[in-house]
Amino acid sequence: MTSSLASRTSARPQDHRLDAASSALDVRLAARRGGFVGHTSGLAAEYVQANLAVLPAAQAEDFRRFCALNPQACPLLGVSEPGDPTLAALGVDLDIRSDVPRYRVWRHGELVEEPTDVSAWWREDLVTFAIGCSFSFEHALLAEGIPLRHVEQGRNVAMYRTSIETQAAGVFRGPTVVSMRPLSAADAIRAVQITARLPRVHGAPLHLGDPSRIGIRDIATPDYGDAVEIRDGELPVFWACGVTPQSAIATARPPFCITHAPGYMLVTDLMNRDLVEA
Repeated sequence: MTSSLASRTSARPQDHRLDAASSALDVRLAARRGGFVGHTSGLAAEYVQANLAVLPAAQAEDFRRFCALNPQACPLLGVSEPGDPTLAALGVDLDIRSDVPRYRVWRHGELVEEPTDVSAWWREDLVTFAIGCSFSFEHALLAEGIPLRHVEQGRNVAMYRTSIETQAAGVFRGPTVVSMRPLSAADAIRAVQITARLPRVHGAPLHLGDPSRIGIRDIATPDYGDAVEIRDGELPVFWACGVTPQSAIATARPPFCITHAPGYMLVTDLMNRDLVEA
């Protein structure tokens, strides 16, 4: 990614009316109108956020199997019919082509553009996969008084490629990507208990503590998102991340693909409270 591209994608929302109390539709419409091009962490706290992977129908079945084999990194929330940009089960007045603040367009595994609208790229053979996002379980953590530094500081969450290999399906394979939140030991234990009840948005952490054990060489330099300070007495806590499909797509090199930009999610009308399992 070039420095100019990186500076654009790290911008905070231009529509300052959006906050944790906003509705999912508020966020989608702001993105559609072009007034909001920031990451969605901390916004519309009651609503489920989703990662996106949009692939030609010829690659869709392999990708569906990839998600089924890697449910912690790729928990499916919805799959569209070919060419249908609405995903009505996930939201009223929802348009996959315009309602994400920033997208990534790929050709043969190479990133070619990061637009704020993909209508010009849309095709009748495209299948949309909506995948659970850790931003959704953040609401549950915050509700229990567990502080999240990137939310406090208005930053995107830090995300890293790891040495944990996914289960391959056809051409799709590659490393698991994780998101990291620094927590005290006591809060980390509580976070494990809380997120274990939310498997549709990644569930319990994959790893706590030493990042080198999962192949992360420099915790201060995330592969995606923004770095955050890990203070004395805190543990880095790592959850499987829905950016994992992007590493698989880069490996598979399909002729065409659209994803969200990391941290710039589709906010659905599903409610976080409805995802909690006993």
